[in-house]
Amino acid sequence: MGHVIHRVKSRALTWFSKPANIILLVLLIALIVFTMYPLFSLLTETFTIHAGREARAAKEAAGAFSLYHFRRLFATAENDYSLIQFYEPFLNTLLVSLASSLIAITFGGVVSFMVTRTNLKYTRFISAVFTFPYMMPSWTLALFWETFFKNVNIGLKTSNGILTSVFGIYMPQWFVYGAFPISLVLGLHYAPYAYILIGSMLKNMDANLEEAATMLKTGRSRMIRRITLPIVRPAIMSTFLLVFASSMSAYSVPVFLGSPVRYYMLSTKMISLMDSYPGQAYIIAAVMILMGIFILILNQRVTSSRRQFTTVTGKSWQIRMIDLGKANAPAAILLVILLMMVAIVPLLTFAMESLIIKAGDYSLGNMTLDFWIGTNLTQRLDQGDSTGILLNPKVWSALGYSLGLALTCALVAGTCGILVGYSVAKRRKSRLASLVNALSFFPYLIPSLAFGAIYLSMSVKIPWLHGFLLLALTGSVKYLPFASRTGVNAMLQLSGEIEEAAVITGVHWWKRMVRVIFPIQKTAFLSGYLIPLVSCMRELSLFVLLVPTSNTILTTMLMQYSEKGWAQFGNAINLLIIIVVLLINFIVGKLTGASIEKGVGG
Repeated sequence: MGHVIHRVKSRALTWFSKPANIILLVLLIALIVFTMYPLFSLLTETFTIHAGREARAAKEAAGAFSLYHFRRLFATAENDYSLIQFYEPFLNTLLVSLASSLIAITFGGVVSFMVTRTNLKYTRFISAVFTFPYMMPSWTLALFWETFFKNVNIGLKTSNGILTSVFGIYMPQWFVYGAFPISLVLGLHYAPYAYILIGSMLKNMDANLEEAATMLKTGRSRMIRRITLPIVRPAIMSTFLLVFASSMSAYSVPVFLGSPVRYYMLSTKMISLMDSYPGQAYIIAAVMILMGIFILILNQRVTSSRRQFTTVTGKSWQIRMIDLGKANAPAAILLVILLMMVAIVPLLTFAMESLIIKAGDYSLGNMTLDFWIGTNLTQRLDQGDSTGILLNPKVWSALGYSLGLALTCALVAGTCGILVGYSVAKRRKSRLASLVNALSFFPYLIPSLAFGAIYLSMSVKIPWLHGFLLLALTGSVKYLPFASRTGVNAMLQLSGEIEEAAVITGVHWWKRMVRVIFPIQKTAFLSGYLIPLVSCMRELSLFVLLVPTSNTILTTMLMQYSEKGWAQFGNAINLLIIIVVLLINFIVGKLTGASIEKGVGG
């Protein structure tokens, strides 16, 4: 017996002597606590009667276990309740997610093909600008679309936009609000996914296949259909599923372009139910989570087919570019104009809209800087705040809070991502590493709005979990998948001999990480910090349920101003958020070489 105990103790000491094993164990416990427990907490809330209006409607005691929420949401025919509250928003969500995925793949895929496989002009500019919409908040294009096309004939409490005021053109309701603009805006916002994923595969594609087809006098259209498309099919399907999952959980775009005509998706319905019937809201969150898990399973099966296109021979780099001939210049100019409309013109529009005094009048006499630097707006312009945003202490407080939250989430998620990458790469053949790797990616499966609901339900049971701590914990766990993917990919590129040499010389683990491993993969690791930082600064869906007040962070302040009709303040704050995000990405990129574009395609 003593011999057995000694052997077990010896094996345990050997196992714990390896830093990767200790890190994996700690990460496993942390991930179970911060992913599985919150999920269990949310599921219990779907069966719990909550105090207030919900308890009175259910005629049951608060805290009781009940199936009332499920019956009420899924099987109530009275006044078409279930149809209005769930089934119509569910179908709208499927329609918008499907349409936005097709738009993103078509736009991003075509541009990536033209940049990588043709002699298109201005490719450097196109490549730089194409990822621009992803770095901006998702509602940027939505706000621009509404500002440009709205008119008094449609929507609730709307005024004339730029197109109607300047040119007298009144666009129909389906064009300004509803499924079409929501799908188009989300498709354009997520088109960089397709551009990076498909473009990367096209760039690295073995040209021998096309050369053989050319020697056999195969036509260009047949070559694209029979060779190019099958090779990039896994990337196309991955993009489709990625955009579908992201669009499904979108909140800000449906609010701007759906609410004025009462076009609801699951995300907007969930928010509207949270105050009055939280049990039903949590059920919608669970439905969105199940859809996300289904997307992951489908994605795993589809992307695994990529193996059949792998070549084991040498690769030819003599890729024959398609000569666009006389169509080159017109195609390039048209694409540049389109990208300018998507990426540059919205910024100019926000700047102009933040200056006008009376909505719909774009003359110089109707413009002022008071919404930026004014000191007595309540009396002069009948607005809700007394000072412009640059002199408003609430705006600066929200900006400081947002920056502090973003930095905290970036530091926590980025550092944990490096640790996940290190430990998984070192012990990648073990079951523990596989489990930690899967759990670290799990938060990505959960839509942002549903993820916020999960932590909201958990905070109800933990009194000290509120305020900044709640927001920072939620953001850190939600953005961990981005950082962990970056960390794993970076560590897998490193040869084990590099660290082994440091081990032989007696260098401690933390010194090996700080002085050997991190400097070698500095750019990749810093990208793992940058992605959560930028994402957090422009995030709304994740935090909208968790902020103490609407003035806590800039994104919720923007939403508050827009809902109250203070368009000038809303546009000014939107422009401020975009400028801050772009400055962060630009400065970090210049100083370190890290880039958010690398993480998008990761």
